Amino acid sequence: MGKKRTPSSSRWLKEHHDDEYVLRARKENWRSRAIYKLSEMDEKDRLFKPGMTIVDLGAAPGSWSQYAMHKVGHNGKVFALDILPMNPVAGVDIITGDFREESVLHELEALLDGRKIDVVISDMAPNTSGMKGVDQPRMMYLLDLAFDFSYHHLKPGGDFLMKIFQGEGFEEYLKQLRENFDKVLTRKPKASRARSSEIYLLARGFKGRKE
Repeated sequence: MGKKRTPSSSRWLKEHHDDEYVLRARKENWRSRAIYKLSEMDEKDRLFKPGMTIVDLGAAPGSWSQYAMHKVGHNGKVFALDILPMNPVAGVDIITGDFREESVLHELEALLDGRKIDVVISDMAPNTSGMKGVDQPRMMYLLDLAFDFSYHHLKPGGDFLMKIFQGEGFEEYLKQLRENFDKVLTRKPKASRARSSEIYLLARGFKGRKE
């Protein structure tokens, strides 16, 4: 016998199946509703241009990579990384592995082959336990790794877009971004569920590595 669904999981399933963005993503052949978070931010902030090099962290199931590839075109490059296996996306280089492991980071660096990145996008989040004291430090650790990667691989003037949860470590992270980028913008796309504590920070204009 299968596990009995909890009221909250049943509610989530109903919401998911009735969700306008889920229905729209299916109709428009995108892999998940997350596409509409990215497309809204792109429309507002003009993130992508033809020919750009993009790295997508926490990419599965792949809708952000799909969208980025669509925007940068055949002269651009998109590199996608996730711990979960992901079906191929035309034109996208995919690495399956845990971003917290150095060997996986080296694999990504080998694929980049010295190429500097225009935009790093990160929709990464840890598997949540529901306990903020556990989930928030895990999230901030992933974001520290994403910042470190961006610091070493972004072009001067490049952008870093990330999902973040407000909580312990948020203010310190924001301060670090402001020290290394020209400006930091806060975004809460319409497709981000209202009850979710997630927001997105867009750090624009990387100042370059300090020698």
